[in-house]
Amino acid sequence: MSNHHHVAKTQAELAELFSQELTTGVGRSIKHDSADKQVSGEAVYIDDRLEFPNQLHVYARMSDRAHARILKIDTSPCYAFEGVRIAITHEDIPGLKDIGPIMPGDPLLAIDIVEFVGQPVLAVAARDLDTARRAAMAAIIEYEDLEPVMDVVEALRKKHFVLDSHTHKRGDSVTALANAPHRVQGTLHIGGQEHFYLETQISSVMPTEDGGMIVFCSTQNPTEVQKLVAEVLDVPMHKIVVDMRRMGGGFGGKETQAASPACLCAVVARLTGQPTKMRLPRVEDMLMTGKRHPFYIEYDVGFDDTGRLHGINLELAGNCGCSPDLSASIVDRAMFHSDNAYYLGDATVNGHRCKTNTASNTAYRGFGGPQGMVAIEEVMDRIARHLVLDPLDVRKVNYYGKTERNVTHYYQTVEHNMLEEMTADLEASSDYKQRRESIRRFNANSPILKKGLALTPVKFGISFTASFLNQAGALVHIYTDGSIHLNHGGTEMGQGLNTKVAQVVAEVFQVDFERIQITATNTDKVPNTSPTAASSGADLNGKAAQNAAEIIKQRLVEFAARQWKVTEEDVEFRNGHVRVRDEIMTFEALIQQAYFNQVSLSSTGFYRTPKIYYDRSQARGRPFYYFAFGAACAEVIVDTLTGEYKMLRTDILHDVGASLNPAIDIGQVEGGYIQGMGWLTTEELVWNAKGKLMTNGPASYKIPAVADMPIDLRVKLVENRKNPEDTVFHSKAVGEPPFMLGIAPWCAIKDAVASLADYSEQPLIDAPATPERVLWGCEQMRKLVAARTAAAEVETAAP
Repeated sequence: MSNHHHVAKTQAELAELFSQELTTGVGRSIKHDSADKQVSGEAVYIDDRLEFPNQLHVYARMSDRAHARILKIDTSPCYAFEGVRIAITHEDIPGLKDIGPIMPGDPLLAIDIVEFVGQPVLAVAARDLDTARRAAMAAIIEYEDLEPVMDVVEALRKKHFVLDSHTHKRGDSVTALANAPHRVQGTLHIGGQEHFYLETQISSVMPTEDGGMIVFCSTQNPTEVQKLVAEVLDVPMHKIVVDMRRMGGGFGGKETQAASPACLCAVVARLTGQPTKMRLPRVEDMLMTGKRHPFYIEYDVGFDDTGRLHGINLELAGNCGCSPDLSASIVDRAMFHSDNAYYLGDATVNGHRCKTNTASNTAYRGFGGPQGMVAIEEVMDRIARHLVLDPLDVRKVNYYGKTERNVTHYYQTVEHNMLEEMTADLEASSDYKQRRESIRRFNANSPILKKGLALTPVKFGISFTASFLNQAGALVHIYTDGSIHLNHGGTEMGQGLNTKVAQVVAEVFQVDFERIQITATNTDKVPNTSPTAASSGADLNGKAAQNAAEIIKQRLVEFAARQWKVTEEDVEFRNGHVRVRDEIMTFEALIQQAYFNQVSLSSTGFYRTPKIYYDRSQARGRPFYYFAFGAACAEVIVDTLTGEYKMLRTDILHDVGASLNPAIDIGQVEGGYIQGMGWLTTEELVWNAKGKLMTNGPASYKIPAVADMPIDLRVKLVENRKNPEDTVFHSKAVGEPPFMLGIAPWCAIKDAVASLADYSEQPLIDAPATPERVLWGCEQMRKLVAARTAAAEVETAAP
């Protein structure tokens, strides 16, 4: 291959370039690789792909009953519509009919009974979506209603579970509670959350000549879609290829629930021989897919005069919806995070997986962790009100220690704990103490508007709790012109994963980021991938790509040492150039030499997370490789006559280890915080008495908008703190941990309301703290004060 279009450089010029730093490797704030395409609308999503000739569009007719027996399905009326190709029920599925990810319970199309409003019963494929929808609605379905269970508390009392309960236990909580100087009990409802990804669930499938399928699917879990499509078609996995370039958002909602449209398309494509696409309209997407698990919490807590915990009993009841889905691991993670940053003392934590007749709830950013953490933060506030202390003082007295009080209730030692320093840092930079004082003065002189302040910590465990998922693969090719092709098992949903993994490869080879082409996640390039979830996308796939790049680099070093008769130590890569003792050449010059000398320039890479284990029978182990830490200080103002509130200021300090890309990490922290705040304030899911989700579109379901942002938002990453564990360039995961920073504004709202009763009582405000709930909390405080005043008057009047 000639190099005639490159101007030859002298050794002096090459040496000058070699001496410079690489500007696009790890630790640099370079732009998201798709940013320009996404802003200009040029980024290609599945719905933007060119239509195939003869392409069919699928619409699923959903159940309008929460719980009923199917007596009859008649699809013959569907065929009266011109353009209808086929109408299918579960009887037309060639292979396995259940697409439950871990355990059965999720039939692709309903068999004999329906278990929630929105469950797909039959599907129609036609030349366009509107025809398919009209035809599907013409089918005749006859039901016999059965009694539904809609309420999580009712399910808990009846032990109506999708899976068995699980317990974490340390010490003797019964005795600790009995002997504690103070003891309080309470309950809390924590709402669910709709993922509201901009791109709804979508798949497009093309049959291949050998009975296989190419599946273009918006999924966080390509391998699982491959497996399930193969199972419903009754073919081996090697017949199915899943291609996933980018998602328009996922947040966990496309970890398991992207499989249904893909499998329905595949069945239709198999039966008709035609390419098939299914894109869920927004309302159907919201009715058909699961949400974040709502939780019901019961707590019984004992503590001393400083607020330090002596013992605690926690009952965590997750509302799983109608099937197991991923609820086993989600409720486990809620239990693992029910300590958040605090040493619980003698503790018993029970996790229950309650079955209700709603859509099966599923993964959502934080994966149960946020629900467990909200529970313990409510407990901290409740203790502070009981003792009339500053809630931050109660939090700090309960923090895990460095050398003692540093073992969790599931017996993992909390190592490299940064919370004390981070809290002190944020307390100072946010002027917490001065602002606490000025807020007290403001509230004393302001009868209607009340301000609230809260500083809450985050300790979040990183790793899949299902330990076998902690593995990843990658594929790297270097072409003869020195350009690099990168493929890995992670999926890009806007979070910048591809950019970070490419930076890792650029860093290993010491070449410019522009040299690397990242291609669609594809099951025939990197097999047996884990889902992109549990914040471990960059941790796992970055390490696998680093491994592949290091293997090729080592071959190049060995080749150069042989070719130039030097030692391997004499070969150095830097800023797009390679020095071999005294000679400097461009990276592509070395690649050409290696190719001519028959050196392999392609490698797969692999990584598995070390040190992780969990013995479920003993309820102890090390389920997490490390912890990510964070803290947020939020100030709000509440109108106590309407319950409305405004976010005034938020200061965030977050730990990402040695950041792979600070700009992307800050974006993740900001986005996670706003999404967490939305979950606990504005995003309310409401079902009617018949089990239909009424908040089923943007008109009725309120995600946070620009006006809901804090007027003053300050985000800072902890600097110069490498992850002590051997992660990719000592970075830390940043997908999920910032979500829990959104607990601070929820606590701040309650702080403002508590000021109505002089901070001596915790208002009963469930999550989300909508203006209605906040108003009820204000009324509760006013009634309490009135009752106290009346009691005091009676006492004074008594002879």
